[in-house]
Amino acid sequence: MSSRLWEALMANLLAGLRLAMGTLSVVPVGEVDTSRSTARVAMTLAPVAALPVAVGVGLTVWAADLAQLSPLVVGFLAVAVSALLTRCMHLDGLADTADGLGAGWDRERALAVMKRGDVGPMGAVALVVVLGLEAASVAALVDHPVVIGAAWCAGRAACTALAAGPSPATTGGMGALMTRTVSPAVAALAVALVALALAGVAALSGLQPIGACVAAAVAVVVVNALVIVCRRRFGGITGDVFGAAVEVATATLLVVLASGAWR
Repeated sequence: MSSRLWEALMANLLAGLRLAMGTLSVVPVGEVDTSRSTARVAMTLAPVAALPVAVGVGLTVWAADLAQLSPLVVGFLAVAVSALLTRCMHLDGLADTADGLGAGWDRERALAVMKRGDVGPMGAVALVVVLGLEAASVAALVDHPVVIGAAWCAGRAACTALAAGPSPATTGGMGALMTRTVSPAVAALAVALVALALAGVAALSGLQPIGACVAAAVAVVVVNALVIVCRRRFGGITGDVFGAAVEVATATLLVVLASGAWR
């Protein structure tokens, strides 16, 4: 491989990583390239780009547990730090998606509700349920902060999966930029590698690795179900659906990992 080609590949990789980190976290990355080629790399590296968030969550759990705080308090602190380090972007997507799904069967009305920016009753309930599940699951896993951080990274593989999914619901926005940038084969490989990495972290932390594999499989099913429902209601997926998928995947991973069956 020539040095010029290598430099071009590295530049594209770094540009994609910067776009992913700038999109998925509060890490300042400066001006980013928003071409579809860069978006392809960004969505493929989404789980890696979430490392700053995962480290922040893991350290919060470790420090709060060290201070002998109540496990449930630790759980809520973890989700609060995650929200802070992601600018609540994924939570905003979850709320908007839930409100859109509850707006009736008319596609145009649903998309208009999602664009309004306020939070309706469906969005509020979705936030309470998902955040509650995440906090309670962290409380059950409080002795395994590394596993908790790994689950936060693994949940971002939902972005990779959706980037290989159905067409966007609109012609503009984050959904249109990111959708269909990753091939199904690459997305499947990325999700499989993330599941194996999560299983490895679980094993090193004293949990049964099969639990991580089951968690990943259940998360895949849940995210696919969400995509099917959104595709039928919105005619495709949007940037909000990406955010909703991340939160739903993370909550699913944590709930399954928190099961006592893997201890």
